[in-house]
Amino acid sequence: MKVKNFVLLAGVSGMLAACGGSSVVEPADLNNQRVFFAFNSSEISEEANNNLLGQSLYMKNHEDVKIQIAGNCDERGSTEYNLALGARRANAAKSVLVKDGIDAKRISTISYGKERPLVKGTGEAVWKMNRNATTTVKK
Repeated sequence: MKVKNFVLLAGVSGMLAACGGSSVVEPADLNNQRVFFAFNSSEISEEANNNLLGQSLYMKNHEDVKIQIAGNCDERGSTEYNLALGARRANAAKSVLVKDGIDAKRISTISYGKERPLVKGTGEAVWKMNRNATTTVKK
C-alpha cells in the first residue's frame, strides 16, 4: 500500500513540475511582440516558443485579429543573405502559431533583412537585438 501511494505521489509531483515550468503568457497587445534568434539561425528557442504560444493564445481569444510577422537580421552578411534569413525567421515564427491552431490565412510574413534595425550601432549587444521576428497587428 505504501509503495502504491508513493508511485501516485511521484506521478502527481511530476505532472505539477511539468505544468509549473511553463511560462506562456497572453500579451495585452500583439504589436511589437518580438522573438529573438541566435546568430545565423532561424531556430525557435524555448523562450521564443513560449512567447509565440502566448501570441497564439491572444489570437484564439481575438478571432478577428490578423498579424504580420517581420523577420529581421543584424548588419552582418549580404543584403540577399539577410533577406533570406529574415524570411526563414518570420516563417519559423508563423509555423509555431499555425501548429498551435491559428489559421495560416490570418498571418502574413515579410523579411526586412538588415534594412530595419531595432537598435542602431555595432557589436554583439546591438546585433542580438536586431536578430528578431516582430509581430504587428494588421488593420
